[in-house]
Amino acid sequence: MDRSNKFLSGITSYRQMSREDRKRYRREKLVDNSLYIFLVGAIILIQILNPKFLSLPSVVNIISLSAANLPIALGIAGCIILAGTDLSAGRIVGLTACVSASLLQMAGYAGKMFKNLDTLPVWLVFLIVIAIGGLIGLVNGFCTAKFHLHPFIVTLATQLITYGILLMYLMNGDNNGQSISGLDEKYTRFITGSLIRFGDVAIPNYVLYSLIVVVIMWVIWNKTTLGKNMFAVGSNEEAARVSGVNTTATVILVFMLAGIMYGITGFIEAARIGSNSASTGLNYELDAIAACVIGGVSFVGGIGKIRGVITGVVLLRIIFVGLTFLRIDSNMQYVIKGLIILVACALDMRKYLVRK
Repeated sequence: MDRSNKFLSGITSYRQMSREDRKRYRREKLVDNSLYIFLVGAIILIQILNPKFLSLPSVVNIISLSAANLPIALGIAGCIILAGTDLSAGRIVGLTACVSASLLQMAGYAGKMFKNLDTLPVWLVFLIVIAIGGLIGLVNGFCTAKFHLHPFIVTLATQLITYGILLMYLMNGDNNGQSISGLDEKYTRFITGSLIRFGDVAIPNYVLYSLIVVVIMWVIWNKTTLGKNMFAVGSNEEAARVSGVNTTATVILVFMLAGIMYGITGFIEAARIGSNSASTGLNYELDAIAACVIGGVSFVGGIGKIRGVITGVVLLRIIFVGLTFLRIDSNMQYVIKGLIILVACALDMRKYLVRK
């Protein structure tokens, strides 16, 4: 029985439905999955128009781009499950990417940001950037939980604060606000090197790291008290509080975990793109939010699955890569992205109203 369809209450199987209920059931299923149907149809159309779209190199490229965006999407998904969001995600990615790049530039590089600082160990920089992400997430969660502010307002404020910190950071040393490049080979090889190949096509290492992140997040969501409390608070915060859930700690921890995911994204992104500036991470949160909603993470709270987030990220990336294959203007792609978010949110709200 589909929980999203109120009219199916008490009906135990499709065969027991009346003809009218069957029609309603099929109609609801069609509407609920209409976005998926549209996206799959678009993929088929793009493949027909450009047969190279689903070639092996293109598929590996789509997988790689999806993997790079998975951590930030998983982080934002937790915030959405709490019936909130996180607008600061992209700027946190930008800050952590620039910090990673600045601390892992080659020794002796002419454009090195901190000329008197030796290249730090990769593992140490990783810990630093996830600590930065977690700290900003802590601020987001604390202000949301303690001051009862809406996450939209809190994260809008921290988005601006983080961006200001990033701009000031880029003025340090001899950088003077310029892009940070010249990354140490150990760092780039760790992220973009390849242990797996399919013929002449290599799978970047960060795809494996993203899979590890997915497994960890699945365990947290489904096997830990934090995961159970997250869904409880998202479904009904007052009921969760009455049931003994520490709602304040839950909100803070979920936002901290999201911040850590953004830090991981920034660490990967810095090496993946090679040259980092104040524009790194710009609007990344929009792609992540769109992917979450497409994947069934509901803004009404308490609903979402890891596999849905993965599906949303991959489908969205397929569409964007497909638009590039069709040579759609990059400005028009923003319009399409906005329409996808609008339609996905409208369908999500419709499911909620039907369920009520």
